[in-house]
Amino acid sequence: MTTQAVRAGALSGDPTSWHSIRWAECHREVRRLQARIVKATQEGRWGKVKALQWLLTHSFSGKAIAVKRVTENQGKNTPGVDKATWSTPESKTLAVSSLSRRGYQPRPLRRVYIPKSNGKMRPLGIPTMKDRAMQALHLLALEPVSETKADTNSYGFRPQRCTADAIEHCYKALARGNSPQWVLEGDIKGCFDNISHEWLLSNIPLDKEILRKWLKAGYMEDGLLHSTDAGTPQGGIISPTLANMALDGLQAALEKAYPWTTRRGQKVKVNLVRYADDFIITGVSKELLEDEVKPLVEAFMAERGLILSAEKTKITHIEEGFDFLGQNVRKYGKKLLIKPSKKNVATFLDKVRGIVKGNKQAKHLNVINQLNPVIRGWINYHRHVVAKDTFQTVDREIWRCLWQWAKRRHPKKNHYWIKDKYFKNVGTRTWVFAAETGDVLPNGKPKLVKLVYAGETPIRRYCKIRAEANPFDPRWESYFEARIGAKMEDNLRGRRKLIKLWLDQEGLCPICQQRITKESGWNVHHLVRRVDGGKDIMSNLVLLHPNCHRQVHNRKLDVVKPVPARELREA
Repeated sequence: MTTQAVRAGALSGDPTSWHSIRWAECHREVRRLQARIVKATQEGRWGKVKALQWLLTHSFSGKAIAVKRVTENQGKNTPGVDKATWSTPESKTLAVSSLSRRGYQPRPLRRVYIPKSNGKMRPLGIPTMKDRAMQALHLLALEPVSETKADTNSYGFRPQRCTADAIEHCYKALARGNSPQWVLEGDIKGCFDNISHEWLLSNIPLDKEILRKWLKAGYMEDGLLHSTDAGTPQGGIISPTLANMALDGLQAALEKAYPWTTRRGQKVKVNLVRYADDFIITGVSKELLEDEVKPLVEAFMAERGLILSAEKTKITHIEEGFDFLGQNVRKYGKKLLIKPSKKNVATFLDKVRGIVKGNKQAKHLNVINQLNPVIRGWINYHRHVVAKDTFQTVDREIWRCLWQWAKRRHPKKNHYWIKDKYFKNVGTRTWVFAAETGDVLPNGKPKLVKLVYAGETPIRRYCKIRAEANPFDPRWESYFEARIGAKMEDNLRGRRKLIKLWLDQEGLCPICQQRITKESGWNVHHLVRRVDGGKDIMSNLVLLHPNCHRQVHNRKLDVVKPVPARELREA
């Protein structure tokens, strides 16, 4: 089937046309155009960049992938001011045809508020589904440019980068004996709400008319329309990239003003580590950071309509330590240790206690199922730093909380009875909070679901991404393949069957030929259905993306299990 045929089928109004789209062809077309945008950006051919962006934003493949993104992410069921969501194949099919530049006028944002850690409220702007899809479409064309021109030491809201990369960079910049000893902790006051519209329109390589409409769309609150004269709304898909591009250039400004050359007999050692609007800058002295670096940063921000937060921006000696992205970075003598911050641990434990207290009458199986994702997510965030002692402390606090919960449920029972009911012996470990699921294992014993314990998680050093790596540049394809493979094996550690399936498929979904990652998620598909006698054996299983899995069942497709590369080599 040709791309034209796919387009005709997808837009025919046929209820199954959304599931008839050949996603492998769509992804391939978008990746090809994005690679060309990267090449043109590297060569400084901005006219070519603009032409390629126009091709991508007007292509069927780009529009289909944009709709796919906004209908599969976490906000897919959150409507905008029009209260519309795209939850059916028909609505998704019609949505693809509606993404047109001609006559496009974005709707105002729906204003909501979420609590911040300091007790204040953070405003979010929720666009309509169509506006989200339009932003996702233009982000496909903008991101190759932003990644090519980005500061190499920026890690927030960028593909294939995360907080662990920023923390590892902190370690590399501060761990040596001759590393800088002073740190400027920077925080921008209301970054998303105050970025200058004029600066964005003058400097962002994007369709100016579309960008202006987004920036000036306004927001609805309590039934009233409010105008927006500055800022890019938190909640929009494209907003983090716009904010990143506004802050890019700070690293180059610092390198130009403070190269690693000798000044008065010593190196200034100015390093920048930035994650979104939070950043640190190192230096050899407090005076250097206070009198020279900070004014330079303030001038850089002022051009973009931004100012530094007076309450959060401060200069600290490394032996006092500082908190950054939920971690505490501090030097003890000559040794730098990065640990989970006390504030982060307290917030996590408060969340755990809230879940337990909110389930006073629930079955302990339900409590475990609610706690495990929260505990596992917190552990995975901190498992690359010096966290072993903190993990054991957290386990003790969670045990105390659960013990009080169990005693409160049975005030007339003795401790031995309560212990036997809620705490089991699993392997060599005693006092494991566990519950029977009702299923029976092949050995005849009841199947248990146990609470995740942080202390059982091994600490593994994180491998930081290469500074110049670009996920849209074909020259880095093999590097990112190896990196994604290592991360998936780490995420699936202990689940041998899933690791083997993923490796046998070379990490690719057989339907769309795109990578299966932690972010994309996966479903296990039975080639022969269990109701038809299919078994849970390796030869009958294959990993698919969740959307591809739905496509297989809706269209009743036959999935061909990929032949492992090693078997092909042997043949």
